[in-house]
Amino acid sequence: MNDSDSSLDIPEQEPCAFCDYLSGARPFTILCRNDLIAVLVTREQRGIGHLLVLPVRHYPTLLESEPHERHAMMDTLAWAAAAIDAAFERPGIAVWQNNGTAAHQAIPHLHFHIAGTLPGGGTDFDDVPELAVEQTDQIAAQIMAAIQTVPELGPKAP
Repeated sequence: MNDSDSSLDIPEQEPCAFCDYLSGARPFTILCRNDLIAVLVTREQRGIGHLLVLPVRHYPTLLESEPHERHAMMDTLAWAAAAIDAAFERPGIAVWQNNGTAAHQAIPHLHFHIAGTLPGGGTDFDDVPELAVEQTDQIAAQIMAAIQTVPELGPKAP
């Protein structure tokens, strides 16, 4: 499905921030990636261990995804949830995804958010501080150290 097949109003952003992060044009913490999917540690931590799961190929919404990409994203979301659980032992894990500006999509590159719940429950959709890349690198290191203790997580990382 291409953009013209959808009635969604897509946010505009040139260049795409996620494409810039994936290409190395802008600094960002990439937890892991393969040819299809990448996992990033977001600088806006709206939950504990807040990650982004996104396709490497640029397309704006879930409507443009191919079946093999959807399967890889779901497998990676499950891996990310287990990694967050291993690293942070939260009582809940939230997953959310938005398609189109009416759904509050801000960056026109498909992405899923996944985060451990906050101490009072849920996640924070208010303004949150933007962390430095060094801080998100520390979150990534904590997650990577934790998954080393869970053998079944290692081989399944994207």
